[in-house]
Amino acid sequence: MRTAIVSDLHLGALGRADTVSRLDVRERLLESLAAAERVVLLGDLIELRERAVAPLLEFVRPFFEALGEATAGKQVVLLAGNHDHALAEPWLTRRRLEGRPLAAEARWPVPPGDDHGPAGRIARWMPRTELTLAYPGVRLRPDVYATHGHYLDLRLTVPRVESLGASLMGRLTGRGRAGTSAAEYEAVLAPMYAFLGALANSASEGTMARGTHASRLVWSRVNGDGRLGRVLLGRVTIPGAVVALNRLGFGPFSALLTGAELRRAGLLAMAEVAEVLAPGAEHVLFGHTHRPGPLAGDDEAEWTTLSGARLWNSGSWALEPSLMNGAGERSPYWPGTVLWLEAEGSPRVENVLRGVRFDYAAP
Repeated sequence: MRTAIVSDLHLGALGRADTVSRLDVRERLLESLAAAERVVLLGDLIELRERAVAPLLEFVRPFFEALGEATAGKQVVLLAGNHDHALAEPWLTRRRLEGRPLAAEARWPVPPGDDHGPAGRIARWMPRTELTLAYPGVRLRPDVYATHGHYLDLRLTVPRVESLGASLMGRLTGRGRAGTSAAEYEAVLAPMYAFLGALANSASEGTMARGTHASRLVWSRVNGDGRLGRVLLGRVTIPGAVVALNRLGFGPFSALLTGAELRRAGLLAMAEVAEVLAPGAEHVLFGHTHRPGPLAGDDEAEWTTLSGARLWNSGSWALEPSLMNGAGERSPYWPGTVLWLEAEGSPRVENVLRGVRFDYAAP
């Protein structure tokens, strides 16, 4: 079955990160999916951590109605990520009520209706599509496992907000930063996702936008053109903060805040998660870090786990100037990745937004 995998659309994101809200970008995405027999939406599809759920769903409704037309008669598999974890919550709640721990692979049909949360509302807008929800991962072939990849934050050594929060939750739950099962990862991270989702429904959009902007601003200042900012943050403030965090037992974190380090550390962390969730898989697909790959020129060893599984990242459709650092579409973080999986063979990475112009500037 020819499968198209896309992730990290972040539909409804505040600011200008949501590229798919542009009609020409949406058309390119839907045109690319026309050749697929099955579509996998690999997490962080809608931005439930920046907007309240009701207005967000109304905002994204036109996209799902168009997607439903494009995928009529086809299979669509929806996976939850860290930014839309609430998509899976109705089924996770039932599992908890039944006293069953979360396994690495779970899949449920999504009937239309508000009893099934935001996913049920999405199903209502795609009535001719066979919609299922999978969490935390799904086997797309006997040798291919796919997950959003957010569990890697527990192992990530780059001190991003998400990994700092994951480390804090590891301390609060008494489970630390390791995980030996999907249930253990979920036990640490789910409370953080629930809090952030509830915050988005309580705080104003302005407050949420300022928080998002502040995180991107730090990254941009460290990697941007301002020499003073780079010195103060990159050589003084951040290293000092990292030393303090590590001494307090929240690490180990590195003081490097670069795209290259995020790729390297993300792959190392995902390799550890893959060994837990998908032992024996030949290919493990994930998103989350927004860096597709492997791309031409990438070191294949970085994209291979200790057991020999190949890692594949589905990239992002979010515009992230703080990661692109002025490189435009030459940047590996340029939005628009589709990951293709055929009935056999290795996945293939494709970008369908080459040549599209975006008016943007780093924070």
